[in-house]
Amino acid sequence: MDFTLELIGRDSELFENDIKIHDNELRKITRSSRFLVIGGAGSIGQAVVKEIFKRNPKKLHVVDISENNMVELVRDIRSSLGYIEGEFKTFALDIASIEYDAFINSDGAYDYVLNLSALKHVRSEKDPFTLMRMIDVNIKNTDKTARQARENGVKKYFCVSTDKAANPVNMMGASKRIMEMFLMRRSLEIPISTARFANVAFSDGSLLHGFNQRIQKRQPLSAPNDVKRYFVTPKESGELCLMSCLLGENREIFFPKLSERLHLITFADIAVKYLQNLGYEAYLCETEDEARELAKTLPDEGKWPCYFFSSDTTGEKDFEEFFTENETLDTTRFENLGIIKNEAVFDAENLDYFIKSIDELKDKKKWSKKQIVELFFEMIPDFSHKETKKYLDGRM
Repeated sequence: MDFTLELIGRDSELFENDIKIHDNELRKITRSSRFLVIGGAGSIGQAVVKEIFKRNPKKLHVVDISENNMVELVRDIRSSLGYIEGEFKTFALDIASIEYDAFINSDGAYDYVLNLSALKHVRSEKDPFTLMRMIDVNIKNTDKTARQARENGVKKYFCVSTDKAANPVNMMGASKRIMEMFLMRRSLEIPISTARFANVAFSDGSLLHGFNQRIQKRQPLSAPNDVKRYFVTPKESGELCLMSCLLGENREIFFPKLSERLHLITFADIAVKYLQNLGYEAYLCETEDEARELAKTLPDEGKWPCYFFSSDTTGEKDFEEFFTENETLDTTRFENLGIIKNEAVFDAENLDYFIKSIDELKDKKKWSKKQIVELFFEMIPDFSHKETKKYLDGRM
């Protein structure tokens, strides 16, 4: 069994049966289609690119701002999947740039555009400058690329959302919720589908990915012991996005059917399992200082120092959910995929006001976090933002 599955409390791949049932259809569509994957060198983006690549697309272009991650994506694909008959090219571009616009103008001939670019960390809301960039990436760039897709005659636009967009408590989740509002407006011009899903195990920058880094650097593991989360594997994230893109209808949001009994687990519990797999016993420390000091000697004794703590940082949600009580669900079409069925509900004046307000703040080159938070509350009146003045950068 895949160790990642064991680590997150499952013994089988979540979408295995759904993929088997629909794989012929997925392959048929992919073989005859041209794809653009934006943000394709991130963890989810790479998983999506691989799912498309292995089904032999007619054309596959990948855009990402990270040159290094793009190089690794190509090396990974060549080393595992090899080559395809169709065109496969990568471009290290910022989708907010003039260069990207020129790239789209030079070609733009795609059947499907998948946008996986995002600022995904709750810690991104700690300062007003990163927070503003999060708005650019998660909201404005999404609206821009959806518009460009429509202008170029693209059949379908897909964009990844997050479970944190359902009844958001942090600015990252709220930015994705507002993004969904903009997508509802664009859905009148071009078919759009999206997906909300849980934490992707070992994705770049995630706490589990950090465990790998800490072990390599002989540093203690640190994790909250009171925060339970759902997880999917990178492969499952790619499958979910591909199925939503190719099989989803306009305005549908796909999400994984996960049960608390089977899949909800704390980061601390994962850390203990993770260390056991490496042959270490977790040694619980009372303070960060104790953990840092013991990291110098304990590993030689087959133990690894761990500092587990109660979460008190801004933006941590007590529980995870993929949909709200006001959303209409279809839970019968797939075995392990649920679907949120949306009408094109949005307030055009509010959306225009939001963009105008953000642009005015940026023109002044001066803004506060308070101004942005207040603007988010205007867009989402029941936004349950939790400001504790403590952030993850203040943790080990």
